[in-house]
Amino acid sequence: MAARADSLQTFDSDGIEIAYLDTGATSAIHSVPVLLIHGFASNHAVNWASTGWVDTLTKAGYRVIAVDNRGHGKSGKPYRIEDYGSPIMAEDARRLLDHLGIPMAHVIGYSMGARISAFLVINHPTRVASVTFAGLGINMLRGMGERGDVIAEALEAPSIQDVASVDGRLFRAFAEQTGSDLRALAACMRSGRLPLTAEVVAGIACPVLVVVGTEDAIAGSASELAALIPGARAYEPAGKDHMKAVGDRGFKAEALALLASTTNGSK
Repeated sequence: MAARADSLQTFDSDGIEIAYLDTGATSAIHSVPVLLIHGFASNHAVNWASTGWVDTLTKAGYRVIAVDNRGHGKSGKPYRIEDYGSPIMAEDARRLLDHLGIPMAHVIGYSMGARISAFLVINHPTRVASVTFAGLGINMLRGMGERGDVIAEALEAPSIQDVASVDGRLFRAFAEQTGSDLRALAACMRSGRLPLTAEVVAGIACPVLVVVGTEDAIAGSASELAALIPGARAYEPAGKDHMKAVGDRGFKAEALALLASTTNGSK
């Protein structure tokens, strides 16, 4: 494990260096930490630190682990399509918990991070105390299809001026804003977004919160996904689109309420 100047640490996840932030452990009053998994073309700093999530959770007494997914942030950036995919990235998250000696965590995932979180809780249910799927609703049950190809082509274009599609320009602009490796992101996008079935998500047994802004044109309905999962709750931040919902105060309040109500959430 190597320390970084920006306080990130790294570990080896099956040959890929994964960077992560681990904070709040010394002041934590709750026994189960929170694992934050960011969205596509983002990183832990943009998705979780700059939006106030890390501060909110640590002030509430939680140890917080925020990962940079492979291909993103300070983590390794392979260029092979086969090195990506939500199940593979979920194993990075599971290995991170193993690396830190954490038997169980609350998990909050945004957009692509929500899909990764779904595979984590489905494949390793005993490791997840509660899960929040944010920035991804009923479209979790659908793949990216042609839209994924459009976004990948936008990332591979010589410049953003060469991108004609609205979706393509949106993701290309965000990737440039976050200083991302465009080639790595294109490989990640071309790996596909494996759809999940209604039957599979219905088997999720831990407490679940689904959060999608009312103006989100990407995620699909939060209430439709929540209706498929026994006991799940939906929260829809009013007037918030895909990019703005992540920092919503109501979202933070709903997530904190879920953590507080979950068995084993406190010592």
